[in-house]
Amino acid sequence: MKHIKIVFLGSLLGSLFSCSNNEKADGYGNFEATEITISSEANGKLEFLNLEEGQVLEKGEIIGLVDTLQLYLNKQQLQASKATVASKSGGVWSQVSVLNQQLQTAKTEQQRIQNMFNENAATQRQLDQANSQVDVLKKQMQNVETQNAPIVNEVKSIDAKVAQIEEQISKSSIINPIKGTVLTQYAEVDEITSFGKPLYKIADLEEMTLRIYVSETQLPNIKIGQEVTVKIDSGEEMKNYNGTISWISASAEFTPKIIQTKEERVNLVYAVKITVKNDGSLKIGMPAEMWISE
Repeated sequence: MKHIKIVFLGSLLGSLFSCSNNEKADGYGNFEATEITISSEANGKLEFLNLEEGQVLEKGEIIGLVDTLQLYLNKQQLQASKATVASKSGGVWSQVSVLNQQLQTAKTEQQRIQNMFNENAATQRQLDQANSQVDVLKKQMQNVETQNAPIVNEVKSIDAKVAQIEEQISKSSIINPIKGTVLTQYAEVDEITSFGKPLYKIADLEEMTLRIYVSETQLPNIKIGQEVTVKIDSGEEMKNYNGTISWISASAEFTPKIIQTKEERVNLVYAVKITVKNDGSLKIGMPAEMWISE
């Protein structure tokens, strides 16, 4: 009788163990998201930085400003220099205008002398003098216009420097590039920042990506766009989510430590990404399971 009980108990445990083995997930992994580190594009003191860790920011939202006073003063100085240089150009063009009027008068006289010479009413010497006067005035105009070329180039150079400063001023505004949740804040108001210094890290957590690994024998059972079930720990039970396979690696790699058994860890596996809609419970790094079928 005692022997029968032992056999029955062993059979029951074997049955339970067999059942638990059948309820094994098709893949294990952790949630991840694309994290973007936002850095400063200007040098100076942070005038304001309106963000907190965990805050959801909208795309295009102005959340901070680097001091632009020095840039503004440099711009004013350049604009004053441009006005001074442009005034020189105005004087040159005034000379050109006077010479142009004299040239028109000289051409009229040249034509009159030419007509008189054709009628034998003027000498060759008079015609040569009229032609010479026109040529002299043309050369004078060319010389004056040549003097204006460096002035024009200097004005263009100043305009380029002003545009550069305006670009720097625009980059002094810290504009959030994507809609997402602030993960980490690296800077505070009134700190001195510099180009390339990290200010905060942000990620879109509305959709999370579960990265898992499957063996070669599992590949025929999955495909991109396939609906799967994703489970996470929730107290004593598991919480279910609908997921969609969005990417399957084209090459194999050695299995990571997250794989449960030693036998599986020595094999080559393929990475798979599953997109899951986040209800607020899913966090970066959280472990989860993939089930192809219930």
